[in-house]
Amino acid sequence: MSGSAIYTGAVVHTRLRPVRHRLRYRMFSLLLDLDEIPELSARLRWFSAERFNLVGFSRRDHLAGDATPLRTQVEAALAASGIEARGGRILLLAMPRVLGTVFNPLSLFLCHDAEGALRAVLYEVNNTFGQRHSYLIPVSGADRPVHQSCAKTFFVSPFMDMGLRYRFRLVPPGERLAVAIEASDAAGPVLKAAMALRRQPLTDAALLAGFVRHPLLAAQVLGAIHWEAAKLWRKGLRIQARPAPPAEPISIVARGGTA
Repeated sequence: MSGSAIYTGAVVHTRLRPVRHRLRYRMFSLLLDLDEIPELSARLRWFSAERFNLVGFSRRDHLAGDATPLRTQVEAALAASGIEARGGRILLLAMPRVLGTVFNPLSLFLCHDAEGALRAVLYEVNNTFGQRHSYLIPVSGADRPVHQSCAKTFFVSPFMDMGLRYRFRLVPPGERLAVAIEASDAAGPVLKAAMALRRQPLTDAALLAGFVRHPLLAAQVLGAIHWEAAKLWRKGLRIQARPAPPAEPISIVARGGTA
């Protein structure tokens, strides 16, 4: 199954060490074929690209944050990594703008080749300090779910060390979509996060229903993050020093999971 759609469900974070803690929030996301966005904006009443609406999308919310088309940016990264996928479908999974605001802790660009095979995933991470970084990881073979890994190079949680490794497990878009992330140090897993989503057609009725359920989506997500951070602080965790972000906006990961 392919093409643009709505995906709804839940995100769960479970911290395992040095204290146990769990965070859960509901999620309203769009899976957007980058080539379909202009047509969707023209066809749908409650969705607009690059202008205000109940539900919206702006390319400036992703990657370089400028007016450069997202396809151009993703294909440049693919070329720099030696992945041959030029001209293939690129699907973006991200929470949309709702009433003009958005915050995406994690967005996924699913990069396919001209024959439709998934060749790479670009994991785009935003932290609450206004910084953004991405990890471009190739997909090896046709096994499903997709398993990938990389070293952590970007500061996210103020309560998490930098010396961690991420492991990803991705069930690509279909009737369901799932992503699981495990962050581990030398002693084993420190944190596990997962989102489990169900597909809906991208229609005006579904967009309006999503807006009614999540009229302040960005505030809900940011509020949950900061509220849970306060709980962690009360449990005795202390804020880590924030290093400078990586010099390059995208960490290109070699096959085998080496950054």
